Amino acid sequence: MKKKIFILLLSLITTTAHADFSTRAKSAFLIDYDSGAEIVAKNADTLMPPSSMIKLMTLAVLFDEIKAGNLTMDDRLTVSENADYENPLWYPASKICLVAGQTISVRDAILGLIVLSGGDASVVVAEKLAGSESAFTELMQKKAREIGMTQSTFGNASGLPNPNNLMTSRELAILAQHIISDYPDIYPMFATKRFEFAEYQSDWCREWGRTHTMNYNKLLFIMPGADGLKTGHTDDGGYGMVASAKIGGRRLIGVINGFNGKSHDALAAEMKKLLEYGYSTTVNNVFYNPGDKIAQIPVWYGRQKNVVATVEKPFAITVPKSDGLRGVRVLARYNDPVPAPINAGDKIGEIIAEKDGRVIARAPLVAMERVKKTILFGRVIKNIMVMVGIE
Repeated sequence: MKKKIFILLLSLITTTAHADFSTRAKSAFLIDYDSGAEIVAKNADTLMPPSSMIKLMTLAVLFDEIKAGNLTMDDRLTVSENADYENPLWYPASKICLVAGQTISVRDAILGLIVLSGGDASVVVAEKLAGSESAFTELMQKKAREIGMTQSTFGNASGLPNPNNLMTSRELAILAQHIISDYPDIYPMFATKRFEFAEYQSDWCREWGRTHTMNYNKLLFIMPGADGLKTGHTDDGGYGMVASAKIGGRRLIGVINGFNGKSHDALAAEMKKLLEYGYSTTVNNVFYNPGDKIAQIPVWYGRQKNVVATVEKPFAITVPKSDGLRGVRVLARYNDPVPAPINAGDKIGEIIAEKDGRVIARAPLVAMERVKKTILFGRVIKNIMVMVGIE
């Protein structure tokens, strides 16, 4: 068995990098969703308080329970005294305005978290899934490591100031990618601009609720194509936002943290500037889609001689608009032959894009179909053919 590298595309003209993006935020990160390419990275690996952006992890853990069938959108969650609006913890904080003893639907809890940034709803979710908020942070930590967030730590489910609440902009983007890709039926809820909670249990909350219905994510109101995700703000940490927009079939994910603006409107304007920079200065090139026949790889001891390799999702790269594909080459790398049996979807190699000698994208090559292992007699014949030099 030997490693083979097959050049699929080659262009050797040199390129120049595009200019850096300027922002007053302490940290900024912008990636292309399809290619994963970094377009802007400013202190992207610096751990910072994420404030209410941490609720994205609270939601991801909840979404797993829904996806697994353990909860439905109509199930009811009980509100404890920890989430009661009269708990001093929630006086200055964002909330739905809940009363101990009432129940809310899973759907309202999700919308309350997304639109109203309800810290009280995060406690309700945490206590339902783990018994306590402190125990729930262990689930958050476990989930983070599972999806490749190696640095993030969690002290609570709401994002209220806690020394253990630390995340990087890069890992917030990883979390956003996960939510968009793994929960396609739920993700559209992040585009909800207004949520009117219909189950207030106190006169004070009903009055409060009349003026608290609009999403804190003001990007949804000023940028066509914006459809999520979450904002955050603390006096010490400033403003932050994890955002995504899809324009012309292309999705970008942006993260800003430590922005010392005056309001969520100013934050949205800064995020809009970041996303528009990505769309205006870079372009995607999609080389292969799932089902495309990228390579035919010989099979050892298979009932057929070759297996067709394809990709699991579109394989794309992101490059400056001024450069196009100059300096880019795309390679398929795999072992020859691949031993049978092989199941459809098995990884049998990888596809790599390089720009000026630097890897800018990579993805697994997977088998398009199943290849069974040949019977014993067939393997004996194969060995004889190899020994006499026929193959």
